[in-house]
Amino acid sequence: MSTKLSTIAAALLAFAAATAVGAQDLSSYSGAQLFTRYCASCHGTGGEGDGPVAPFFKLAPPDLTRIAARHGGRFPDDKMRAIVDGRENPAPHGKREMPVWGLEFLFAEGTSPEGQARAQAHIARLVEYLRSIQSP
Repeated sequence: MSTKLSTIAAALLAFAAATAVGAQDLSSYSGAQLFTRYCASCHGTGGEGDGPVAPFFKLAPPDLTRIAARHGGRFPDDKMRAIVDGRENPAPHGKREMPVWGLEFLFAEGTSPEGQARAQAHIARLVEYLRSIQSP
């Protein structure tokens, strides 16, 4: 199988596994559990960019434990929320290879005001988890 085809297949498998939530209630998921389910396949269980599908990408997923260090010691909550929910496209992702989790959570929760609030709560828990794994 060609490298490009392998990359696409690995990314599709990771995406399919992560998004197969249907009507599952994610409200009890902690930020760490959401990260494991949606982010670890690319970013690794510890967030260091070493997930099982990372070798198949043209650009390596970033080390998420160094976000604050890359921003002068300050964790950029708003920027991270925008990246996770899809409003901002980080340069390493090029053409947006990272799934738009805001839409996925919205799909899982529904488009009602309550569903939108639950989707935003999932994003907030993910961002708080990212804050918690920052290296000194």
